[in-house]
Amino acid sequence: MPELKPYAWATLASMCLAVTMLWRVYQNPALIGHNHFFDPSPGPDTSSGLDLWRNVSPARWKPCSWWSNYTADPTAATTEKTNGYIIIACSGGLNQMRRDFCKGVEIARLLNATLLLPRFEASPYWNDTSGFPDIFDVEFFLESVHGWVDVLRELPAALSSREPVAVTCHKVSGRFDYVESLLPQLLEHEVILLQPSATQRMDRDPDFARRARCHACYRSLRLVGRLQEIAEAILRRLPRPFVALHLRFEPDMVAYSRCRYNNLSNASMASIERVRGSRQVLGEEVEKLWRRKGKCPLTAQETAFILTALNVPASTTIYLAAGSELLEAPKLTATYSHVFQKSDFFSYVGHLEGLKGSSRAAVDWMVSLHADVYIATFVGNMDKMVVADRMLAGQHRNLVLDRHAFAEAKWQGMQETELSKLMLTKHRQHVTSGFGLPVPDCFCKA
Repeated sequence: MPELKPYAWATLASMCLAVTMLWRVYQNPALIGHNHFFDPSPGPDTSSGLDLWRNVSPARWKPCSWWSNYTADPTAATTEKTNGYIIIACSGGLNQMRRDFCKGVEIARLLNATLLLPRFEASPYWNDTSGFPDIFDVEFFLESVHGWVDVLRELPAALSSREPVAVTCHKVSGRFDYVESLLPQLLEHEVILLQPSATQRMDRDPDFARRARCHACYRSLRLVGRLQEIAEAILRRLPRPFVALHLRFEPDMVAYSRCRYNNLSNASMASIERVRGSRQVLGEEVEKLWRRKGKCPLTAQETAFILTALNVPASTTIYLAAGSELLEAPKLTATYSHVFQKSDFFSYVGHLEGLKGSSRAAVDWMVSLHADVYIATFVGNMDKMVVADRMLAGQHRNLVLDRHAFAEAKWQGMQETELSKLMLTKHRQHVTSGFGLPVPDCFCKA
């Protein structure tokens, strides 16, 4: 047999992977048939759980009229009359940074200030140095927010050498007024680097400031073309219909929860210990109370159990919107064999393998936005953003798994058959009522 050149081996490997993925899809006739989980209304077979989406009203949640019916505000700040310049310091995951920047838009509008493009914290955990322009289309953003809030790419030349004064409001407790507390500092220093509060309510702010935030967050941010193309390439290759599952069971998530998991593999435990730091596992009794409150992330195996209880067929195509270090994934694929991760597309989606944390999260966000169903196992900033963006696009099949009800039933010793029935009942009620959905305050019930 003649020796193959390196590029030939690469081509052969790519072809083999493509054939493998096609075989995974088509080896089960149910996949190319009808998957009743996606039906909008129940059929004659009431045991199949077809009524899960029955009471989901297409008009149940909509953007609130107090911002969505307004156009650009001609009284927005301009550089000629600005009270100063604000740079938002964004840290954490992509959607946390997006949340903080959106708050920054509101604060800048409130204080009649000029906003600079934000600083994204370099993440040592993900080895990621992506900035705002690496993720979001800057030209589109600047054009979209024009007339709502004044935004510049960089400081004016006269201030370009000015070192901004750092102001941290991240952990401020009690009622906090940005006008009373922040405006004097802005007028004094002219340029500030602000870390917004993560907990302060914004509904006390004037409507003009809140409108700017909602508009900027939900109508002014789109991915750069490179990331859009990667997400679209994945969407073209994913068998439809599909569920986007945001399964939060990565080492950092487990370590942060401080919950006790006794049945994980040695490799999973080692991954958790590497990032645990000072966050030691809670004492046994305290951890039990913590778990009963729903504070512990669902494992891959527990997630598979709940999905089965919801009558999600084992043939369902699932896209895992999760980090590359997802723990115990085989416990999910033991039940659901048609699970796809980003790594499945490395060979024939250009540049996907080289993406780091924020860019990968951005791709997950876009794929999740176009999923037929979005399911989250733990409410976080990504889930809040995805659910809001999906509702804005008219996608109302969104579900957050109830880990509190699951943990409480397990603590009471409920057996699997009864637990399965309870999960179906609970989640059917949640879909009907909207309970547990991470709906931002820019959205109102119709």
